[in-house]
Amino acid sequence: MKALPLLLLALLTVGTTIVRADENPWRFEFTDKAAVKSWRIVNDGVMGGKSTSQVSVTEDGHLKFRGTLSLANNGGFASVRLSPQQLNLKPGQTIVLRVKGDGRKYTFNLYTPERRTAYSFQQDFPTKANEWIEVELPLDKFVAHWFGRPRKADQLDPEKVNSIGILLGDKKAGPFELLVDSIRIKTVDR
Repeated sequence: MKALPLLLLALLTVGTTIVRADENPWRFEFTDKAAVKSWRIVNDGVMGGKSTSQVSVTEDGHLKFRGTLSLANNGGFASVRLSPQQLNLKPGQTIVLRVKGDGRKYTFNLYTPERRTAYSFQQDFPTKANEWIEVELPLDKFVAHWFGRPRKADQLDPEKVNSIGILLGDKKAGPFELLVDSIRIKTVDR
């Protein structure tokens, strides 16, 4: 009879996902306006394009990435990226974004120090116009890209990631705006 409660407990926990706090978790929140100093803009102007963007921190404590995407001169991307630093990502983790967008599809980028120019690991994420949503981006779903082209043979080593960024390159000219409330990691044990 004593085994029955243990059996019931085991059956209840099958398929349960436990999210645990990591020893060295990071979370980007933007309550301090000085936080913007760690982020820099990289637009298609580096190759002759005409897109413009800027990054700021709002009074409400959100990172605001906005601008105008232009397709002139073979352009078509705008991005913001974090200055390089040790991020301590681990296999099995998921990046979680809380964002309010404009209905456009953005790309989250991971950068490693040994890679060349225009190289990142990418994963697209949707936004809903004027609505806060939470987006989960598992590290094992990021795909290597070089100058916007997939390089599926290259695999991400999460422990080498030293910078993150957000890019808009949906080939739709016009204004855009993305608010980021937080960027954090979580580890899921299955």
